[in-house]
Amino acid sequence: MSDIALHRYLPRLPEAALQEFTEWCVVEQAKAAGYDFTPDGSKLNNLQPGEYVPQLVDQFMKVKPDPIKAGLVAAIAGKEADQHALSGLAIVADFVSLYVKYLIPKDGIPPEQAEQALIKAGQEQCEKLIQIAQKYGVAF
Repeated sequence: MSDIALHRYLPRLPEAALQEFTEWCVVEQAKAAGYDFTPDGSKLNNLQPGEYVPQLVDQFMKVKPDPIKAGLVAAIAGKEADQHALSGLAIVADFVSLYVKYLIPKDGIPPEQAEQALIKAGQEQCEKLIQIAQKYGVAF
């Protein structure tokens, strides 16, 4: 598994940055896992990050191209996120980033390729998180 520990940095971000990162994970990065997700903007308009993020994640979690894999990955990501002991939107962003990352390796590929897919996904998340953090004046 990729060892980029994004969960260490999530609590340092403002809620707006966590919202942006979560949205990027579910709209952009999830495409690599076969998810073509377009949020229902009518349910998200004018919501503050504390309401927006849970609503966005709820919409995303209802899209399951492979419900068995999605369920297994949700359990793994949930268990790992729980171990990180975050709170608020940081734990939601952590769970979503793990969930999307672990969905990316395709079923049936050799373990080496799966590991490379996880590393690449983790690197992409790290790069995006740094970019968003800089936008909000947070340095890691």
